[in-house]
Amino acid sequence: MTVPLLIAIAVLAAGTFAFRFAGPLLRAKIRVPDRVQKLMGIAAAVLLTAVVATNALAEGHSFAGYARPLGVAVAGVLAWRKAPFLVVVVSAAAVTALLRLAGVP
Repeated sequence: MTVPLLIAIAVLAAGTFAFRFAGPLLRAKIRVPDRVQKLMGIAAAVLLTAVVATNALAEGHSFAGYARPLGVAVAGVLAWRKAPFLVVVVSAAAVTALLRLAGVP
């Protein structure tokens, strides 16, 4: 590894540690309004949904095909129905694999 890369890694590690360490220290001093806390929770869900949608629908710069989005949809329904995590993951993988085996792109 080059020296600038090692310096960048060290700076990012120190920054991450500082953010993690500052949370408990500042918790008693800073009051975040309830509305902001609620919006931050919603923002986390929206961000996760955007990441899932992007990875489910696109492969590089093109459409990923129908098998992957259908597998993700099955996982979404099972997660919504509160199925165990292992069942959700295995079912999504099985649906995607079976559809690809059947010739669905």
